Amino acid sequence: MNPEDILKFSLADFGYNDNDQVLDPPADFETWIDDPRVGMAMSFFEQPLEKAPTPRTTLEHRLSGESRQMINLTSYNYLGLSTHPEVVEAAIEALRTYGVGASGAAMLSGTFDQHQKFAAELAEFKDRGGCMLFPSGYAGNLGAIQALLQRGDVLVIDEKCHRSVVDGVKLSGARLATFRHNDAESLDEMLERHDGKRRMVVVEGVYSMDGDLADLPAIAEVCDAHEVALYIDEAHSTLVFGETGRGVAEHFDVESSVGMTFGTLSKSFGGIGGFICADARLIRYMKCYASPFQFSCALPPPVVAAMRKSLEVATRDSTVRDKLWKNVAHFRRNLETMDLDLGESDSQIIPIIVGASGEKLFNLALSAQQRGLYLQPIDFPAVEAHARRFRISVSAQLTEEDIDEACNIIEDVIAGPLKAGELDE
Repeated sequence: MNPEDILKFSLADFGYNDNDQVLDPPADFETWIDDPRVGMAMSFFEQPLEKAPTPRTTLEHRLSGESRQMINLTSYNYLGLSTHPEVVEAAIEALRTYGVGASGAAMLSGTFDQHQKFAAELAEFKDRGGCMLFPSGYAGNLGAIQALLQRGDVLVIDEKCHRSVVDGVKLSGARLATFRHNDAESLDEMLERHDGKRRMVVVEGVYSMDGDLADLPAIAEVCDAHEVALYIDEAHSTLVFGETGRGVAEHFDVESSVGMTFGTLSKSFGGIGGFICADARLIRYMKCYASPFQFSCALPPPVVAAMRKSLEVATRDSTVRDKLWKNVAHFRRNLETMDLDLGESDSQIIPIIVGASGEKLFNLALSAQQRGLYLQPIDFPAVEAHARRFRISVSAQLTEEDIDEACNIIEDVIAGPLKAGELDE
């Protein structure tokens, strides 16, 4: 590999390993990743946090090895429930009663009363007949789709759906078809193309890299016209959108058109895990065929107890949700004065789109972290090559002072250089 070409490559180029020895990584990958310029970029990933994922945290900077105080704009802890005193106390109390782990798969010995109570509470919250819990959000999408579909079926998804959905299709043996992002006409064409097959449509409530909402009214109308099931991934929208926090389907008043709703416990809930809510008969069936449910250890009871409390805190009134939206509005007002490309975000996720240069992205990231702003770079292939970006995750725990300080740093080390073209290739 020519050293001059190193920065023309990305992780997307090395996923196929043609090495004769399956346990040996590709030689060109090792040449690429050992280059100091690539090493600088990779140093931003897996940086260990030394405190809770709150707006002010401590990070071990991998390039320098120093511990640094940071304003944290990367956490999915949107409502601050990960460290909410009632949530923490619920986990501690359950830890004393149940111990650390479930020590068994849910179908055999891993289901505790906490799991059953929480599943019932989630089903009631989502206004569905039943609910099943998974050990992670990834496992939830993977397992649900694998259990529902089979060879000969077609899963039609928005082109920006999460990788867990794609992997679930692979495991099921069904065919994957994509439609243009948020384009109901494209969805209609794709469903027409696969007419006569068993089909299901998957969209996300909030798209995690762009922060925009699914055009659910138009998409639901197309699904209803074709009499095709609609599955919505509400990972980033549960507890955030809707009058009661049920998500984007409630926000748009189209819940009656949604056959299955997925959620994760690692975002607004502040914990770990995933869940599916649907008709009770369907949940009973899926429990017998969703491999991640059957063959993974169940969620630790202390985590489940904490998540029950998170649900209670988030839904007893709109206080934490209102605080989040106040912070989103304040953040957006500040950012919109900087002539930045913020995409089409309508949520608590706000991208700052930098462009095609990965080198520029990581140089800006380095400047931001040196100033005390924990703002992670999102590189290709996680996003399109022409739209590399930063992704702000707004939290209800942020104060106006936190937001103002963060925006001052963004203006100095990101907006300023971008506007001046200082880092153009």
